Amino acid sequence: MSKSLKVTDIMALGFMTFAFFLGAGNIIFPPQAGLSAGENLLPAMFGFLSTAVGLPLIGIIAVAVAGGGWKGLTRDLPPKVATLMAVLIFIIIGPAFAAPRTGLVAYEMAVKPFIADAGQASLTVFSVIFFAVALFFAWSRGKLIDMIGKFLTPALFAVLVVLAIAVFVNPQGEILAAQGEYMDMAFTKGFLEGYNTMDTFAALMFGMLIVDVIRKKGVTDEKATCSYLIYAGLIAAAGLAFVYISLFYLGATSSAVAAGADNGGAILAAYVQALFGPVGQMILSTIVLLACLTTAIGLISACSDYFSSLTKLSYEKWAVILAVICAVIANVGLNQLISLSIPVLFALYPVAVALVALTFVRKWMPNPRMAYRTVLLVSLVFSLIDAAKFMGIDMSALNVLPLFDYGMAWVLPTLAALVIARVAGGALNQQEAQAA
Repeated sequence: MSKSLKVTDIMALGFMTFAFFLGAGNIIFPPQAGLSAGENLLPAMFGFLSTAVGLPLIGIIAVAVAGGGWKGLTRDLPPKVATLMAVLIFIIIGPAFAAPRTGLVAYEMAVKPFIADAGQASLTVFSVIFFAVALFFAWSRGKLIDMIGKFLTPALFAVLVVLAIAVFVNPQGEILAAQGEYMDMAFTKGFLEGYNTMDTFAALMFGMLIVDVIRKKGVTDEKATCSYLIYAGLIAAAGLAFVYISLFYLGATSSAVAAGADNGGAILAAYVQALFGPVGQMILSTIVLLACLTTAIGLISACSDYFSSLTKLSYEKWAVILAVICAVIANVGLNQLISLSIPVLFALYPVAVALVALTFVRKWMPNPRMAYRTVLLVSLVFSLIDAAKFMGIDMSALNVLPLFDYGMAWVLPTLAALVIARVAGGALNQQEAQAA
């Protein structure tokens, strides 16, 4: 008989989901965007919230609608293509970029300020300790909801609430004029900045992990599982929106205390120091360590769970392998890791968005197999143009494409492909019926 979750369990599930999403990128990108957006704070923030909150929430709901797993999301694709997509996404959010970034941000913002002669050796030692702790928690899969949802995340959220209240009650400067691309295209720039959180990728994969946690609680009914997954997504989205709004406002009012800061981490550190004095660094360290650790745990767990389903290696062995890889890659350095990840995000983020969209419109597609293959291929081809442009490759011959200048050349072709798949799919089915 299927069990039902208590309100406290649902809240813990939501907090766990929130903690998985709230990691390195979620903390360092909003303050920088807020500072650059200045007086155009609102459109920039709404653009960022669209991709950093809206799309991940829709992604979680898509996982629920598709039946709680990757197979449901990609059932109309060739199995090998679906597996390749999953592997690429897991590599991006796992050992290649997102997971090592959690360790790097934790070191740069929470530990390095306390080390007099911080260097490569201290980064290496911290990376080993950080991912060893993450591995310890990731091993206890059945207890994730209790350890993270009921203990770590409430502590993290409490500290974030204190920071948010202080920012709004006592802003540290005036909001200045917008800078750079935020002057003329604030919403679009904010929208693209939201890519950096990688949370749309994470939503597709965390959804499976959350379903696994729900089922380990004794919930076997599919409709109940779907409902709990959506509740968790809504709670996580509300928490993320709260954090982003406060961090955007923090960045927008930071010009007086963070002059010369070249990244969001430095802005946040300077602001907290101005608000709370010497104890500020301790508060910031607590926020960053808890946020990065919970995300690292979720990423290692999700990746290990998937890779163990593809190979003969157990979940525990994959967790060890991935933790070791993350610790090694974390030694590359934060700026280098971010610069390497951006072209990959430009190339694959639109494909993830298209996959989510297809999940919701699938029932209106006369030929889902053709629709999925056509739409995803079109989104990939045009997103590669945006990625190539970002890498400095001359793509000026294609500047006639709509939204090319905004780094979103994929949008209209993907929508057109959806419409064509709807029309052509019906015609194709009719031809096949007549031939039969």
